[in-house]
Amino acid sequence: MRVDDWERAKQAGINPTQLAILDLLEGRAKGLGVKDIAAHLGVSQPTATDSINALDRKGLVEKLPSPADRRAVAVRLTADGAALSRKDDAMDGAANQAMGALPVEEQERLLLTMVKLIRELQEADAIPIQRMCASCKYFAPFAHPGAAQPHHCRFVDAAFGQRELRIDCRDHEIADPAARAATWDAFQAG
Repeated sequence: MRVDDWERAKQAGINPTQLAILDLLEGRAKGLGVKDIAAHLGVSQPTATDSINALDRKGLVEKLPSPADRRAVAVRLTADGAALSRKDDAMDGAANQAMGALPVEEQERLLLTMVKLIRELQEADAIPIQRMCASCKYFAPFAHPGAAQPHHCRFVDAAFGQRELRIDCRDHEIADPAARAATWDAFQAG
């Protein structure tokens, strides 16, 4: 996946950290603060600032005054940044091709394993909360027991199956800790 990111970044004329920032900001209309971006990417604040400044010079992000703190800025995608991010999403890298070569059942098991791994890392405070179904206030696991599409997304009011679980959903809204724990218990029990 890292090789895929390097290739995507090279084709876009940016570096992998800058690409990761564009991907992170996709779907976040209000943007994020520099500190939040650095934490999500696991980089230092100065590294995030340098990459954000480069993206700003290229017209891919804009920095707006933060309403909460006059010294801080909110960084969000420009139309060009969003277009570049969407264009890059369409690329089918080696990791996606390898995943597609696996039988459907193995793809589903791998996705469920990734969800569990990410959740464990989140609970250990090793990574920030990710925009995945298991931490979203709209996710209702196994709301349709016995159905081919057992889960329900209250945001779009639709049922979906295990293979459609998202690890990075732009419509994600974090559930409070008690709701996340209850959702996880229901997901595990299903």
